[in-house]
Amino acid sequence: MKQDMLYTLHYLALAGLVFPLTGCGGGGSLEAINAKPPYVGTISATAYDGNTDDLLTGGLGKTGLTSATAPSPVDATAPTAAELRKIAIYTNYRAVLDATPAGGFGVLYGPNIDVSGKDTLGEGKIAGTEYIAYSDDGSGKQNVTMMVQIPNSFNPASPCIITGTSSGSRGVYGAVGTSGEWGLKHGCAVAYNDKGTGNGIDDLQNNTVNLQDGVRSSVAAAGVNSNFTADVTDAQRTAFNAVTPKRFAVKHAHSQRNPEKDWGKFTLQSIEFAYYVLNQKYGDVAKDGQSHLIKLSPANTIVIASSISNGAGAALAAAEQDSKGLISGVAVSEPHVQLAPDSSLSVIRGTTIATGTGKPLYDYFTLANLLQPCAALASSAVNAPFLSSIVKATATNRCAALKTHGLISGNTTDELATSAMNALLAAGWQPESRDLHAAMYAFATPSIAMTYSNAYGRFSVLDNLCGFSFSGATAGLASSFAKGNGVPPTVGISIFNNNSVGGAVADAVSISPSTGVSDYNIDGALCQRELATGGSANAIRVQQGIREAMRTGNLQGKPAVIVHGRSDTLIPVGFSSRPYFGVNHMVEGGNSKLSYIEVTNGQHFDTFLPLAGFDSRFIPLHVYYIQAMNMMYANLKNGAALPPSQVVRTIPRGVDASGKANPISIANVPPILTTPASGDRITFSNNVVTIPD
Repeated sequence: MKQDMLYTLHYLALAGLVFPLTGCGGGGSLEAINAKPPYVGTISATAYDGNTDDLLTGGLGKTGLTSATAPSPVDATAPTAAELRKIAIYTNYRAVLDATPAGGFGVLYGPNIDVSGKDTLGEGKIAGTEYIAYSDDGSGKQNVTMMVQIPNSFNPASPCIITGTSSGSRGVYGAVGTSGEWGLKHGCAVAYNDKGTGNGIDDLQNNTVNLQDGVRSSVAAAGVNSNFTADVTDAQRTAFNAVTPKRFAVKHAHSQRNPEKDWGKFTLQSIEFAYYVLNQKYGDVAKDGQSHLIKLSPANTIVIASSISNGAGAALAAAEQDSKGLISGVAVSEPHVQLAPDSSLSVIRGTTIATGTGKPLYDYFTLANLLQPCAALASSAVNAPFLSSIVKATATNRCAALKTHGLISGNTTDELATSAMNALLAAGWQPESRDLHAAMYAFATPSIAMTYSNAYGRFSVLDNLCGFSFSGATAGLASSFAKGNGVPPTVGISIFNNNSVGGAVADAVSISPSTGVSDYNIDGALCQRELATGGSANAIRVQQGIREAMRTGNLQGKPAVIVHGRSDTLIPVGFSSRPYFGVNHMVEGGNSKLSYIEVTNGQHFDTFLPLAGFDSRFIPLHVYYIQAMNMMYANLKNGAALPPSQVVRTIPRGVDASGKANPISIANVPPILTTPASGDRITFSNNVVTIPD
């Protein structure tokens, strides 16, 4: 008890919280007073009964989440905050998971599946209270949305907190279907944040923005309560609109704050916010009759830093930066994480040797942005899903432009496309990604290349970097908080090429000045590539921003599990999890407690799994995320050993006699093993990571 109090006081001192001395008769005692962190703004709190509405499903339950029909507001032009919340939960659940029973929803995972994997929870609604506030640095411009959900099942005698930093550029509900679901089912508080990227859209033409709850407002009325307002003067806005009308500034791209450098900090702040609201709720009343005492602290609370994709990268960053001992362990899936260059590391898979610590995200995305449209035409990828989304004539022109610039070689289109595909493989994409480049280019690559070039270089929306801007219709703005993903194309807004022959037009159909043809804007793609590899003033700005967002691999001896799909083509294992595993062991040596689980037939977007070409060939990585969370919790709660690093070999669902994908079964997704076969073990020795083929 005395040790716990000392730990609590130590935590309070580090956190900058208050613990005044108070007299008691002839002696004195310390009262650890719960104090709101200085960066936390006004807190809103809403209780949900678990019937008409709830924390996990927005009142929709399992049935509503699986419905193909999304909830809709009474007035689509002016949805209420409550309506936006319900739609946001529906959208974000389905944006990261396969929401079909054949793919596992409601069978292997979902609100109705209990913590032992059984279908016992009915609709899966969870009662509790939701607390929301901004984290700001005093400028009124940062405004990171933080949210803590405390289920009624939370037990202060056995407390736990799970982080839920949003994946991608999603809003604060982005992790509700992943770490949110796991945490709430286990009676844990869930600490979410949107990491400074989530769904802030400034309509420059009409001068409107999102508020914290998603409702649209004029810039003047929103003031410092805006989720994001572009840092431009009225005069600049007017002049910009006159030259480039109907344009939008988007928070992740145009906040001019390079938010990725602070994703770890924001995740740690969300944990401190969770401690504050928990102690306000469960802490005893202090002697002043008003304040509450610290009841829960790192001395008695399990805290798992968790999420997927960008949110997973934020969890790893938080664990590295955790100087206050807030985090007990880490369990993440498919993390975006980039490391400082170090040529002393090697990663070997079969006969392939990769030297170094992978590639920064902007490096490999700008390379993909150049090569993927052409590579999609390779005969080796003829069975690629979403191949029809690539316009063959436009992609053929891209191949010709790449040859002109000496980036690929060949005479026929197939030779050029094969050269482009081989260049991607040589750069570090896995052979298993061969069929997924078309889909990644169609749904993600150009938007990420544009967003991150602006973000890393802290460019203003006024800069129109590389001739790109966001434009489109305003009809979808009213629901952008709920339906948007934070990175256009989204809610009717898309990427425009301002430099297109004949004037600004949607990038995909634009005509490049240098070639005079439609080739997926080779000029813009080359400009973005120069920002990653060149020496221009703009490139120096971008490269500095990338360095600010690099991680160390030092988890400070915290237990951790990383799960990643071998077929991931968006965040390839060779650029992220594999080298992170190696660097962690290089930095921590024998103190490392990181287990790396690489899953065959796993790719980045479980939400694609119901689609033809994905359903029969890939498995839901979410199944392994749940296992990683279960293993981490058992380790922290009961001391159970974490599994050795390993490759898990899954079995695709395949198709039946009619060509329809078979329903998934537990046989398709064998478990992570505590004693894997020697031929499946991932090992580290002498700065070499060895991955079984």
